[in-house]
Amino acid sequence: MKSILATLFLCACYFFPQAQSSLKIDRSNYYKIIASENLESINTQIEFVKNSGEKYKEAFEGALMMKKAGLLKGAPNKLKEFKAGRQKLEDILAKTQDNAELRFLRLIIQENAPKILGYHKELEEDHKYIVTNFKTIPEATQQAIRDYSKSSKILSLSDF
Repeated sequence: MKSILATLFLCACYFFPQAQSSLKIDRSNYYKIIASENLESINTQIEFVKNSGEKYKEAFEGALMMKKAGLLKGAPNKLKEFKAGRQKLEDILAKTQDNAELRFLRLIIQENAPKILGYHKELEEDHKYIVTNFKTIPEATQQAIRDYSKSSKILSLSDF
């Protein structure tokens, strides 16, 4: 039922382009989905993000793509999806180094990515930046950070 509603919503967004520019990502829902292991939910969220009016939608999409990579079958598929997502996230971060929420997205992925991918070099830098700039992050994202820090080896509740 949820997938039918999500599909109808995405179709409506496709046929009503003027509505697309006003769509914003529901942070609470986004972080629940990125924490999940549900490929269908991740794919639906990717489509929503693509069609949203979110300023840094490519970064949000990229993080979801990297999460999705871990759920795909076959190493070539996983690597291709991960690299494409990494490129999207890193392209935005290269232009926007001062965004703590985007650094949190990168931290989530880097902490959980297989070490063989070599995507873990900014963990400590992002940790420091997130802690220092925590109050500038939207409230829903602050809550996601607190929730994530309960199981993280990098972030801890005492940081906030």
